[in-house]
Amino acid sequence: MKVLLIGSGGREHALAWKIAQSPLLTKLYAAPGNPGIAEETELVTLDTDDHAAVVAFCKDKGIDFVVVGPEAPLVAGIADRLRDAGIAVFGPSAAAAQLEGSKGFTKDVCARFNIPTGAYQRFNNAPKAKAYVRQQGAPIVIKADGLAAGKGVTVAMTLDEALAAIDDCFEGAFGAAGAEVVVEAFLDGEEASFFCLSDGKSLLPLATAQDHKRVGDGDTGPNTGGMGAYSPAPVMTPEMVGRTMKEIIEPTMRGMADMGHPFQGVFFAGLMITQKGPELIEYNVRFGDPECQVLMMRLKSDLLPILHASATGTLDKVSAEWSEDPALTVVLASKGYPGAYDKATPIASLPEAGDGAKVFHAGTALKDGQLVATGGRVLNATALGPTVAEAKARAYQLVDAVAWENGFCRRDIGWRAIDRNEN
Repeated sequence: MKVLLIGSGGREHALAWKIAQSPLLTKLYAAPGNPGIAEETELVTLDTDDHAAVVAFCKDKGIDFVVVGPEAPLVAGIADRLRDAGIAVFGPSAAAAQLEGSKGFTKDVCARFNIPTGAYQRFNNAPKAKAYVRQQGAPIVIKADGLAAGKGVTVAMTLDEALAAIDDCFEGAFGAAGAEVVVEAFLDGEEASFFCLSDGKSLLPLATAQDHKRVGDGDTGPNTGGMGAYSPAPVMTPEMVGRTMKEIIEPTMRGMADMGHPFQGVFFAGLMITQKGPELIEYNVRFGDPECQVLMMRLKSDLLPILHASATGTLDKVSAEWSEDPALTVVLASKGYPGAYDKATPIASLPEAGDGAKVFHAGTALKDGQLVATGGRVLNATALGPTVAEAKARAYQLVDAVAWENGFCRRDIGWRAIDRNEN
């Protein structure tokens, strides 16, 4: 199988690393990729926003299968263009990708199909949103409706914080993504990430994970795109996984099909495990970043036929086998992130990773032969271990062997699972 992978982050490096191991693979290309992905495959210069150019490249190279990593091309309809051209693609149509592209759309789907989630209202102007927030009180959650690269959500613990978040949205802090705002009830509990493949008719549950969104140790400071993750998430017991499938994932798959938007790809459900059970915080329509890194580290099965089955309606013919060992990843970010940070800072060297351990590239480039940091989140030190504590120790060994003066990380990734094991 000739495969094209679209994307350039840590999630895509993990996917490239895993796909490259497949005996079914004859050739893997990645666009635009990064220096880490270049170690796994051939990078191609291709404007992935130009869907006609992507289709032309696939025809020219005889590509059998396209794997789309990030959400923006999916929301923009790249999967539709590829399917129209007769090319198999992993990822939902633009209509189905609204589950991530519009927070309001997802909330409406939940309301229509009785999927448990926080109570909400949608607003297209600040005064009405503020009046509702004053009536509801804090804590409360303010979300920019559209894609805001993981930054459009404020969990406001005070009224002032909520009102400021509404102003941010309507005053353009998130561009077009903030033209509409979703205000929803604060859910109290423990967060978890749940991943499940869909081909529109069948489901294949994958593993669970837990992300660490806040920038500082002890879950302090502003939200980020994720500072680390581990898998599995102990809060996702077999009973909780069963309930999530029955109460959230299955009704979504059926509902999307009923609406004429059958969902093919990965449901990434951000969950809050409350006293009532699992409730949906949000859907993403691609693998999580950095959750994908720990999932790929734990997946024992060949990834390629599983993704292809999702794309071709044959998901009921495949299964996924997971390592019993937990995996943990630590994000090394540029100092200042999620605020302003220096770009193109040099990374002097990276450690040689051993078996069950790897440093994935998330925001790197080569500049005159020197590896440099180009993003906010730059590297993902990832490791397997017999326990979460041992996976954590191995991951931080990798972190401490990275020679990059402008990098920082949280030192407590996995703390909830480790606390649980110790108590």
